Amino acid sequence: MSEKLKIGISIGDVNGIGLEVIIKTLAETRIFDYCTPIVYGHTKVASFHRRLANVHDLNFNVINAPAQAQHKKANMINCWEEDVKIEVGAITETGGKYAFLSLERATNDLLSGEIDALVTAPINKENIQNENFHFPGHTEYLQQRDNAAESLMFLVSDTLKVGVVTGHIPVSQVAQSISTEKILNKLRLMNKSLQQDFWVRKPKIAVLGLNPHAGDNGLIGNEEQTIITPAIEEARANDILAFGPYSADGFFANGLYTQFDAVLAMYHDQGLIPFKQIAFEWGVNYTAGLSFVRTSPDHGTAYDIAGKNLASATSFREALFSAIHIVKHRRENEELTENPLKFTKLSRDRD
Repeated sequence: MSEKLKIGISIGDVNGIGLEVIIKTLAETRIFDYCTPIVYGHTKVASFHRRLANVHDLNFNVINAPAQAQHKKANMINCWEEDVKIEVGAITETGGKYAFLSLERATNDLLSGEIDALVTAPINKENIQNENFHFPGHTEYLQQRDNAAESLMFLVSDTLKVGVVTGHIPVSQVAQSISTEKILNKLRLMNKSLQQDFWVRKPKIAVLGLNPHAGDNGLIGNEEQTIITPAIEEARANDILAFGPYSADGFFANGLYTQFDAVLAMYHDQGLIPFKQIAFEWGVNYTAGLSFVRTSPDHGTAYDIAGKNLASATSFREALFSAIHIVKHRRENEELTENPLKFTKLSRDRD
């Protein structure tokens, strides 16, 4: 644990705010006390964004592989050779092409163990689509690359942690996409992640209902009675402290979320809208359930402010430190459980 972790960083859409928040984060030299960052992109593109961000004292150490990374420096792997036309704030095919090249190279190194974790800058889910990327987002792509049966989109902060049963799908498909087994699987992933990645010994998890007022005992839908409640009951039978289902509006409005370690929402906006309202800028998107660690800021490409030096690096910085902490928690947990002490029951001699 004495050697600093190598944290890979994919740059996201070159026309968005990804490189701006990366550069602003790495310009704080104290970052190098905690990790060795390796950015997957190209120095020319980075230099362009460095000028826009008015950062003049950050220079990238160009390397060919993570093994060459130098501590106390921001390292860069050039993932392509050609010049790139940057159109700041525009949604272009170019933006998606180079976002994918960065992500693919970083993921390859992550899977081969050359880097310890991956922090992904925001992509545009439309322009990144290509013959090798047919996914609604990072989460699904990384799950497929890891050959994982399940994963959990887990938005985390010190104030609130929220996971979702269904991720990037249309709202019209949510009701038919949830099932007792799927909810139970997400609860298992969330419970394990809280214990393994965040060191919560006995997590308390709140489960939200699908319908307004959590169905009002079947008056506004019966998914709570037929799907969600059975999943909660089965989870509790398997020693997972799950509670609910709760009506989402009252649950967040009344601050009930503060009594739980995490919340499982049924669909994307049900969980992410309150999360971003409560923990905006400090929130981190974490993909739980994978064999490796991947985090991301909880914002998007923000084309509207790209190139204007207005983007806050807070969420990206939190994502970087979260990746470091989670890797260390996982490794310490493995060390502690690798050779557990064997307890022997001692019998007392009786007179």
